[in-house]
Amino acid sequence: MEGPAFWIGFNVFVLAMIAMDFFLAQRKPHAIKFREAMWWTAFWVGLAAAFAVLVYIWRGPQKTLEFATGYLIEESLSVDNLFVFLVLFGYFKVPEQYQRKVLTLGILGALVMRGLFILAGVGLINRFHWIIYVFGVFLIYTGFTLLRKSDEDVEPEKNIVLRLARRWIPITSDYEGDRFFVKRDTRTFATPLFAVLLVVETTDVVFALDSIPAILAISKDPFIVYTSNVFAILGLRALYFALAGMMQVFHYLHYGLAVILMFIGVKMLLSARYEIPIFVALGVVILVLAISVGASVAFPAKVKA
Repeated sequence: MEGPAFWIGFNVFVLAMIAMDFFLAQRKPHAIKFREAMWWTAFWVGLAAAFAVLVYIWRGPQKTLEFATGYLIEESLSVDNLFVFLVLFGYFKVPEQYQRKVLTLGILGALVMRGLFILAGVGLINRFHWIIYVFGVFLIYTGFTLLRKSDEDVEPEKNIVLRLARRWIPITSDYEGDRFFVKRDTRTFATPLFAVLLVVETTDVVFALDSIPAILAISKDPFIVYTSNVFAILGLRALYFALAGMMQVFHYLHYGLAVILMFIGVKMLLSARYEIPIFVALGVVILVLAISVGASVAFPAKVKA
């Protein structure tokens, strides 16, 4: 069991990485191009790989497999979630040079919420083992709903937090640079960028409802669950800009993710009688992702007029 020193040190490291990303965005706001995004994506993936090596040295091959499987699942789910961010930024017409700041702050909020969800999920499973069957059924149901997903599923204007914000907080009609609030005379106004941040943060709660039960099917070790989530989230911003121009290329990806969620749900339901080995779960995840990506490339989506 990791002591307080590990958790403090790890979270200080994570906050330092987020601060670096945030201040780079603040220093010179600019649109992130594909090449820069790929370099940053490689950096975050390399950081996760380096941590996996540390896990191998520290905790052995079994925990390393759990970390790698959890990271791959969380990163895969994140790819599909990026489509939602793409729709949100398009709906609010967020200038490209300000998207990075919103995503960086969104990541910080996501880490806090994921930490709370993980503590709650692990605590519930340890105290009430039957809750794992509830998670299993929920993941299977989520997988089926993902099979029927369409572009029209994302409707930012129906977000309850956004509707309440518009009712109670005065919001300017135009963006004010990368500022979230501006003062006019004696009144303080929120900007549309603040509204976007609210929607991004609340949307992540929905994402967590899928991802946390999924990783709990792989490991109930808080160390593995938390660290795999953190490294997947840290790379989310760079991955968004790397894939923003290619989201339609992977049009079969959500089918693969649906199969993965249903597989993990079945794994949870069978856990009392038969535990599917981690290396088998990792192999299934990689195979399904490879098939869905390969099918997307082999059979391109028809471009709509």
